[in-house]
Amino acid sequence: MDHQAPESSVWAPFLEDPQRAAIVTDFDGTLAPIVDDPSESRPLPGAVDVLHRLSHRYARVGVVSGRPAAFIAEHLRADAGESDESGQREESGQCEESGDCNGVVVSGLYGLEKAQVSRTQIPGTQNPGAQGGEVTPHPDAEGWREVVDDVVAAAEENAPDGVVVEDKGLSVTIHYRGAQEHEGWVKEWAEERARATGLSAHPARMSYELRLPIESDKGSALTELVSGLSIACFAGDDSGDLPAFEALDRLARDEGMTVLKVAVRSDESPPELLERADVEVDGPEGMVELFKGLL
Repeated sequence: MDHQAPESSVWAPFLEDPQRAAIVTDFDGTLAPIVDDPSESRPLPGAVDVLHRLSHRYARVGVVSGRPAAFIAEHLRADAGESDESGQREESGQCEESGDCNGVVVSGLYGLEKAQVSRTQIPGTQNPGAQGGEVTPHPDAEGWREVVDDVVAAAEENAPDGVVVEDKGLSVTIHYRGAQEHEGWVKEWAEERARATGLSAHPARMSYELRLPIESDKGSALTELVSGLSIACFAGDDSGDLPAFEALDRLARDEGMTVLKVAVRSDESPPELLERADVEVDGPEGMVELFKGLL
């Protein structure tokens, strides 16, 4: 499949009509390399810059992730002044002069949290600044926070050495990347806690996640984010991104939307993700280069 270059005809609708198009991506494994300790995850140099630049050209740019919205927004703010390899901070589109841009929309915890971060030119300076990032949770989510807190405490108390417990506030992910011999323990413990608490257990990339029993996933989050537009793409790297691919297929079938499904390849790529993708790129590096080509 040789559609990764923006010059390919599959990208023509985006380049020709950006004001009707949405560019949406996952975060980990897509903009940021996978690391053993999830708290150490950082977007690649240039990744945040290109997202903000895309938001100056396209109708909507978003990140849909299982991470808390605050985590994503923090990186979108912290790196808003970074430049690309050439040291340039070139903007695309017409909102640079007015400072009025849509910004990057963040849908965290599979749609349970939302935020938005905008980068604008600060009057009298050459440096961009960032604003926004306030998180709005799903109205039904807050009542579960104490349940999740108790599960986090139990996981931290019982997890074998090398297993990392990631507290996401309204969900918890238990990682065994650094202790793969404990995969069975993680699976059994997560499923038992799900039965006991009413949370739902989901396998992920060398981890299990306990989520709230609220109907929300990357597919529903993406559907909401691209509402009202006629062109959309989503980039993801693992099985948790398949609902977003399914949502794009549904939008194409039912609403006639022009869509592209982008798989970010790695040694751990699920075969189904690659089979269902329209476009493949190699790792976060390939994703950032593709996004640059869409400016």
